[in-house]
Amino acid sequence: MNNHKKTLKLVVSYGLIGLVGLFMLYPIVWMVLATFKTNAEIFGSLKLLPESFSLDAYINGWRGIGKYSFSRYFMNTFKLVIPVTLFTICSCAVVAYGFARFKFPFKRILFVVLISTLMLPNTVIIIPRYAQFNQLGWLNSYMPFYVPALLACYPFFIFMMIQFIRGLPKELDESAYMDGCGTFRCFMSILVPLLKPALFSAGLFQFLWTYNDFFNSLIFINSVEKYPVSLALRMAIDAEANVQWGQVIAMAFVTVAPLIILFFSAQKYFVEGIATSGLKG
Repeated sequence: MNNHKKTLKLVVSYGLIGLVGLFMLYPIVWMVLATFKTNAEIFGSLKLLPESFSLDAYINGWRGIGKYSFSRYFMNTFKLVIPVTLFTICSCAVVAYGFARFKFPFKRILFVVLISTLMLPNTVIIIPRYAQFNQLGWLNSYMPFYVPALLACYPFFIFMMIQFIRGLPKELDESAYMDGCGTFRCFMSILVPLLKPALFSAGLFQFLWTYNDFFNSLIFINSVEKYPVSLALRMAIDAEANVQWGQVIAMAFVTVAPLIILFFSAQKYFVEGIATSGLKG
């Protein structure tokens, strides 16, 4: 009797979880099916399934507007996102290592300043950043994205890695020093392998945020030949009076697909990194 009740509870639980999952996946399912619909079907019918299936929306949408196709926009996106992600991981890990393991003058004050920058919204600093990058001649390039990442200007990731490193026993460092390791080698050989979950989480967050960033790309990038996909999708809507929404949705789905694949493939490390538990001594 008890086994029957447990089985019934499991069936009900998994059934509810499945219903919630379907409810959450419905927008993605609708997006995929809408890529095969005409404007009249999208706005004039409540049917989920299209009347016919054709890849014309993907083919015509990939050609883009003007002389550049989405091949160029995706290439621009990865030229922007991948270096920013790698620079962020490297620079933030080094800064976090310094705060977590070393004592130096004004450490607490600098840490407070670091954390306080989390409170600054992007809209407050966008004008001075624009003026500074304009004086440096970096507008209409990817330098406004590369340089802040290289200089560890992302305190959220630094704080996350500091918490992770603090969970790692200091005896590991001391053992490495006794074996003749220097500071840099101890960091690279001992801590970096253990930091893998936090590094994956920071990299995933930064990749997602930079990939989806529309506002900063719109401010700092002016020429169409350097547009990432976020700006290319908006340009496709503005370019025509009669927007072919099937093509726009098709390119939106193609744009979102890499993020979905990346998230599920790195989900294990993402969860471990967010936990920031490290090892227990």
